[in-house]
Amino acid sequence: MSYKKNIQVKRLFFVLLLFSLKAYSQQSPFETSGGIETATYFEAIDWYKGLDQKSKMVTIKTMGPTDAGFPLHLVMISNDTKFDPGKWHQQGKVVILINNGIHPGEPDGIDASMMLVRDIANRKIILPDNVAIGIIPVYNIGGCLNRNSYTRANQNGPKEYGFRGNSQNLDLNRDFTKCDSKEAKSFTEIFHYLNPDILVDNHVSDGADFQHTMTLISTQYNKLGPVQGKWLRESFEPVLYQSMSAKGWEMIPYVDFGNTDFDKGMNMFMDPPRYSSGYAALFNTLSFMPETHMLKAYKERVKATYDLMVTFIIAAADNAKQIKTQRSMAFSQSIQQREFALRWLPDSSVFCKINFSGYEQAFVASEATGLQKMYYDHQKPFTKQIKYYHGFSPAALVTAPKAYIIPQGWTEVIDLLLLNKVQLSRLKKDTSLLVNAYHIDDYKSYPHAYEKHHKNHAVKVTQAQKRVKFLKGDYMAYLNQPVNRYIVEMLEPTAEDGFFSWNFFDGILQQKEGYSDYRWEDIAASVIQHDTSLKLKLEAKKLSDPKFAADSKAILEYIYKNSLYYETVYKQYPVYKIEY
Repeated sequence: MSYKKNIQVKRLFFVLLLFSLKAYSQQSPFETSGGIETATYFEAIDWYKGLDQKSKMVTIKTMGPTDAGFPLHLVMISNDTKFDPGKWHQQGKVVILINNGIHPGEPDGIDASMMLVRDIANRKIILPDNVAIGIIPVYNIGGCLNRNSYTRANQNGPKEYGFRGNSQNLDLNRDFTKCDSKEAKSFTEIFHYLNPDILVDNHVSDGADFQHTMTLISTQYNKLGPVQGKWLRESFEPVLYQSMSAKGWEMIPYVDFGNTDFDKGMNMFMDPPRYSSGYAALFNTLSFMPETHMLKAYKERVKATYDLMVTFIIAAADNAKQIKTQRSMAFSQSIQQREFALRWLPDSSVFCKINFSGYEQAFVASEATGLQKMYYDHQKPFTKQIKYYHGFSPAALVTAPKAYIIPQGWTEVIDLLLLNKVQLSRLKKDTSLLVNAYHIDDYKSYPHAYEKHHKNHAVKVTQAQKRVKFLKGDYMAYLNQPVNRYIVEMLEPTAEDGFFSWNFFDGILQQKEGYSDYRWEDIAASVIQHDTSLKLKLEAKKLSDPKFAADSKAILEYIYKNSLYYETVYKQYPVYKIEY
């Protein structure tokens, strides 16, 4: 090649390099607006598609459907350019999944993630070789398209933002176990496709005024078990707080003001599996909900979110071996575990002390009501130590069986178990088995709808051994799987966020057959004539309960419920247990 042609090639390469760097450094809508606007859904997706075309480190995949009619997308970032989560785990990479816009009125993570991926692509942020990242750019697409400037009345920017409800008006951060939305089912597929070691679900808080910009919900330690949970609290979390402090952000745990009396201290947020962090804990994933403070300027909140995501990346890289080892041990423990907690209560004996920086409260006449109003006086800041209670005690323990049996007619339950990678086998022929069976003795339901359900709670059950005939094709879930915790917490009827609580089995709560008194009178007489044991019980009840003895309807009902005529499926929980 001639000297002149060689110079031309070098100049062309230099021009292409400059063009590439310019494309990588392109400013986002957040940046071009001076930090007061957030990207729309379409702007965010186009942004990542552009990076996909220009950087071998970035790819964007079209994933499952949403209620809004648009698909979820997954952005994958890795130095190896292979984008194979299975190989990532084989290589010992820490896989981080970042979820944005579950509440699109809280879009901090949407904008922070766009800039983060660009800065990784242009090497402003160096992605360690032992970390790989997956990002859902916008989770609640329907809510993101429903833009306005008013529904987050407490929030200081951005100029416009999305709405909390999705296209079904569901709060998607209550949908991780019941999966009423297409989004939740698609998220489940993404979650198990990536099998993340760390989940970061970006949010904005709503509550009192204080000085801190960033607060953080961590996975409830107890739910991760005594080893992994202890390591998270004692080793990994302190790194996050120290790193954020070094960046100028004095981060504190999430402040749940509805349940906080600072004179008594502050409780750790308890996250049942309906929430992203509680759901992730079922699979031994370290999960975090960053919650920026809603009254801070939008630009400041996005910067704090950006810095925290960088912090997660660096901390994950520095602790990669421990994170992978701890999670592997947790899965092994799950397979061996026999007792599982279904509910938790705060333990006041377990706490540490944290520095909380707030503002003193004051009172002045309200221009809106003419009465006294409370406000936070920024002229009177304070910092004080408070107790932070982060321990919980199990309030309900259940012993896991050898296997659960689920009749094949409960297809919604079967589908969700399979979606969550539960290994199910099927009976090859009609089979009669001795099982442990639950009877629903009592329960309460929410009087008003909560996320599309009248949720069951305060469930009381009794258990009895009985022989049940199962059909060819019925399903068995053996408790020898890494996902044991998910299986138990979804199939036990007294679990806080299990299938029974979310009304999947409400068909058993309605009696299907009955009788007419005039017809049952003669049959009832025949029943007690031929059932000496029932007759003796009936006479004893009459003697002990005069009111009952004088009520013919009650007597007929008693005979009916204790006879072979009474339907056995009424309030019979349709998931059975084969014990060891």
